[in-house]
Amino acid sequence: MTSQNHKTFVYVGIGGEHPLAAAAEPNSLGEGGLFRRGDDEEAWQPLTDGLPADPQVRAMAIHPENPQVLFAGTQDGVYRTSDRGEHWEATDSPKAEVWSIVFHPTKPDIMLAGFDKGMICKSEDGGLTWKKTDTGKVVFPHITMEPTEIVKRIIGLSFDAASPLDVYGAVEVGGLLASRDGGDTWESITDGHYTRMGPVDLHGVQVNSSAAGLVYIITQLAMFRSRDRGQRWEFVPIDEMFPGGSYCRGLIVAPNDPNIMYLAAGAGGGSAPQGTVEEGALMRSKDAGETWDRLDLGDVPGTRMFQIAIDAAAPSHVYCTDYSGDVYSSYDSGETWSKSQVPVETSRARHVYPMVCG
Repeated sequence: MTSQNHKTFVYVGIGGEHPLAAAAEPNSLGEGGLFRRGDDEEAWQPLTDGLPADPQVRAMAIHPENPQVLFAGTQDGVYRTSDRGEHWEATDSPKAEVWSIVFHPTKPDIMLAGFDKGMICKSEDGGLTWKKTDTGKVVFPHITMEPTEIVKRIIGLSFDAASPLDVYGAVEVGGLLASRDGGDTWESITDGHYTRMGPVDLHGVQVNSSAAGLVYIITQLAMFRSRDRGQRWEFVPIDEMFPGGSYCRGLIVAPNDPNIMYLAAGAGGGSAPQGTVEEGALMRSKDAGETWDRLDLGDVPGTRMFQIAIDAAAPSHVYCTDYSGDVYSSYDSGETWSKSQVPVETSRARHVYPMVCG
């Protein structure tokens, strides 16, 4: 199908910031949820049949060969649907908070899921059964937010499509992990590189196949790039995004062209001046991340931009959402946009986490 006659379904998950935000705002997590909307539809449809009560949906993935099949990461493990989310069933994954799900680039029966507390699980049968991988060599930076240690959630996972034995895991808060055997064993690869909380507070990782070993990570403070499989890192400057710092939250490489990348960001990051007004932005690169431009969404999002999704079957269909639930849609690769609102009330402690489409 071409993008002219292809109908894209967009899925948006809602989850809380537990446990950090819950400590700051007791009883503020509220209900989670999962919503779907087709391109030719006005309303967002809730999809909760079979999911846990008040589902905290913080990760999703669509099967690369069958868009009817989706996976959702919840506070109670990985769930699966075979009818675009109308009905869900639990898999045998650990009953713990899921923060990321990814498919192998050429073998969709192989999947990885990232959990809270630094746990990564692998499935080799299309997500039906899961086993824990070996993270025994991982050494997290010792960062605390008194009186308790900061969580170590695996918030992002990315295979190197050119070398699928290389997989990377972004930890919030704990730097970057790497596997050199397809996700079976893991090690820290930013040990000693960072000394403060901000740079190890990762929010995502993406491998860019335009060059061998090209890896991007986004953090509470900025974006960093490695050109040698994570051995050395360089700061990626993005001119005139926000004075005093930015809060990078979402990063994606276009499925049809690795030169095209999108970054979801906002003002009010860890280095922003006191009193900075929150504002969201969507940035686009056309040269594999060397230079970036801010896209005109038609208005200025009043909260940080959080998630981005591109339909692999219709790559001109691009979507992004800020954490308040405003969803922006483009059908011309980001040149023009329309806006809708997910029908939920969000807050600092409860906002949009995953976004996928297909």
